Amino acid sequence: MAGRLRERLSRSDTLTDRPDFALVGVLRIPELQTSPARAIYRRVGYALVALGLAVLIVYLDRDGYEDSQGGELSLLDCIYYATVSLSTTGYGDITPVTQSARLLNVLLITPLRIFFLIVLVGTTLSALTESSRQTFKIQRWRQHVRNHTVVIGYGTKGRTAIDAMLGDDVPPSEIVVVDTDQSVLDSAAGKGLVTVHGSATKSDVLRLAGAQNAAAIIVATNRDDTAVLVTLTAREISPKAKIVAAIRESENTHLLRQSGADSVVVSSETAGRLLGIATTTPSVVEMMEDLLTPEAGFAIAERAVERDEIGGSPRHLSDIVLGVVRDGRLVRVGSAEVDSVEEDDRLLYIRRVAN
Repeated sequence: MAGRLRERLSRSDTLTDRPDFALVGVLRIPELQTSPARAIYRRVGYALVALGLAVLIVYLDRDGYEDSQGGELSLLDCIYYATVSLSTTGYGDITPVTQSARLLNVLLITPLRIFFLIVLVGTTLSALTESSRQTFKIQRWRQHVRNHTVVIGYGTKGRTAIDAMLGDDVPPSEIVVVDTDQSVLDSAAGKGLVTVHGSATKSDVLRLAGAQNAAAIIVATNRDDTAVLVTLTAREISPKAKIVAAIRESENTHLLRQSGADSVVVSSETAGRLLGIATTTPSVVEMMEDLLTPEAGFAIAERAVERDEIGGSPRHLSDIVLGVVRDGRLVRVGSAEVDSVEEDDRLLYIRRVAN
């Protein structure tokens, strides 16, 4: 069965074989949004800079120009000549007559004229080059993306996971969202997240999201069977990534583990436990929600051991330590194994979050 699955996945590897320009609309790299007024002001500023540079060139070499009236060129004449030249009007009443003036017109004034026209039609040009800019950004992103987090599914679980990461100061550019619903991907792109449109059960979609170079992969699909297949595909592509999967039924936990998930969260049972606790001790649920939300109050975090803490007991530190991560394994405080912290340990503790 695994062989047939691997064969089917290999046949579906088509996206990664496409050129970058063919990925526009599938892979979307967010960009900074500016208001139309600011864009217009910026383009007008570029045009004025080009005009000012042309005026300066003509004014410095004004002896090489001839006025139809026979007079010497003033600053106003230089502004007039630069304006009609850049706008390609060219009345011919002021013309370059010396070799140096004509050479400057060829080398400087003509490029400025072209740049000036491009700026004037910038809005149309921007629309025409949107696909080209996205192609360039896709090419650059695929070359440099490393150690990011891929989130499969942008439903309630996926959005909440991303909000938690953003609350922990993870840059949006280091998060990639994969989903089949374009409308939710548009919402993710609005937060500055990189998005990939396609089914994560296909290995080429995961490769397009950079799963092979990802540090972590979050599987937040709506169905447990889909989560199993996605996890199996992700583990085959990225043997070293940390895969965290969410499922609805606890009986499917062993399937996720066998598929390669490092951590499995049973969403329905977790919610059920909180509902049961809330009937008798609602304050406990309130505290749990406080610990799980990074906006204010308290939050569970992980940090390295400080130099002056080495050799000390984790129960006697200034922070409230819940556990010690040693050699990639979590050991709860109170165990004889972590009576004293070591240099390479990491502490799981409760930190205060400012409003």
